[in-house]
Amino acid sequence: MAVKPLMVHDLAQDVLACVCVALDQAAADIEGQPGCPDCRTCLVAGQAAWDSCDDPCGRTPPVAGGQLTVNVVRVYPSTTFPAEDREIRGLKSCDPPTLLAVELAVTLLRCAPGPDENGCPPSCEDLGAAARILHVDLTSVYNALLCCFPDSTPVPRRRRFVLGQSKVIGPEGGCVGLEQRVTVGLYACYPCPTGESP
Repeated sequence: MAVKPLMVHDLAQDVLACVCVALDQAAADIEGQPGCPDCRTCLVAGQAAWDSCDDPCGRTPPVAGGQLTVNVVRVYPSTTFPAEDREIRGLKSCDPPTLLAVELAVTLLRCAPGPDENGCPPSCEDLGAAARILHVDLTSVYNALLCCFPDSTPVPRRRRFVLGQSKVIGPEGGCVGLEQRVTVGLYACYPCPTGESP
C-alpha cells in the first residue's frame, strides 16, 4: 500500500499550526513572552537557515519576532513503529510496511542578548530574560506536540508519534533557540498508483 502524495506536507503543516497556537497561548498567559513569530513562520525544505531571529518586517507597533520553521529530516518505512523496516521487498507473501515514518524538526529562534556599543557583555538581567523566553518556548513546543497535535486528525486514524529530544541551539549570530524532533507514523493504506510506466 502507498501513501497519498500530500500526506507528508499536510503533516508538517499541522505541526507548524499546533506549535504556533501554543506559542500564542503562552504569550497570552505570560507577560513579556513573545508569541508565534509574525513574519517568519514557515515550512522549509531541508535544514532551516538562520535567516532572522528579530523582527524582519519592521512594522510598528512591534510584532512577535523570531523564526519558526518545520522541516522533514527523513522518511522511512516502518512495520513496528518507530523501528525502521528492513524487510526485503519484491518477494512473494511479503506484506508491505504498514506505516511511513516521518521525522520532523521544529526550529524556533529568538534574539540573543549581545554586547553593547562599548563591547560590554549583556547584563545578567538581559541574559535571564532571554533564558526565561527560551524555557517557556521549550515547554510550549513540547505541549503543542503532546496536546494539540494528536487532535489534528480524526479519532479512528490518529497519528502515532514519538517525541524526540528538544535541544537548545546557539547562541550564534545573535540568535538562540531550540530544535524539537518528533517522528510520526502515517498509515500507508492507499492503493498504489496505476499509471502506465513509460
